[in-house]
Amino acid sequence: MTKINSPRETDEKGEGFLKSIAIDAVIFGFHNNQLKVLLIEYKRTGLFALPGGFIKDDEDVNSAATRVVNDRTGLDDIFLEQFYVFGDYSRYNPAQFKIIISAGGAAPPDDHWLLKRFISIGYYALVDFTRAKPTPAAIFDSCDWYDLGSMPTLIQDHSLIVDKALNTLRANLDHKVIGFNLLPGEFTMGDLQKLYETILGKKLLRPAFQRKMLALGILERVAKKWTGGAHKAPYLYKFINETIGFSSKQ
Repeated sequence: MTKINSPRETDEKGEGFLKSIAIDAVIFGFHNNQLKVLLIEYKRTGLFALPGGFIKDDEDVNSAATRVVNDRTGLDDIFLEQFYVFGDYSRYNPAQFKIIISAGGAAPPDDHWLLKRFISIGYYALVDFTRAKPTPAAIFDSCDWYDLGSMPTLIQDHSLIVDKALNTLRANLDHKVIGFNLLPGEFTMGDLQKLYETILGKKLLRPAFQRKMLALGILERVAKKWTGGAHKAPYLYKFINETIGFSSKQ
């Protein structure tokens, strides 16, 4: 999808950027058993979209995704994963981008590079939304967190992209949860279960969840959390494995 973030990107020819390819970032935010998604609203249009951007001629694709997420969240060390390429012809809708470009004060020519068909590389991330500082670009009215159940209507196929990212996150949660860095260094099994339940959108049976997590081999029991009587004190755990993916710090 076409993501317009700066005046340079609205140049008619798109000099300095790869043509017909873009990045869409589904940035999920988690905190206190809440799961949200970061969305932007284009100025003076009422059009909402996922944060995204273009790839510079001399830039790696992963580096471009890192830049896009950093620009919108202010966070440097984020676990990002490429999860799908969106290229259906049905997602092509130049009318919406004529509206977005025209909101800047000038109607675009028909051969403007942003009005051509784009395929989009999807990335997802999961962050603590209290650590992020949502930052709109100059051509956005807003950049804010929205509950998944009350998102505004999104341009093109962005609702589909969110659904695909959420399904991917849920399917890979057992192997990726370490990299999201959403829990303190030591945590209880209950803390971990609440994280899983929030992302999966359902309650889990405590004994079965504990057996599953211990069988994965990603946790190390370190001590007891002495907050009550000995028979009530839950064990503390920490992660011991590395994850698959890449961090924006790399």
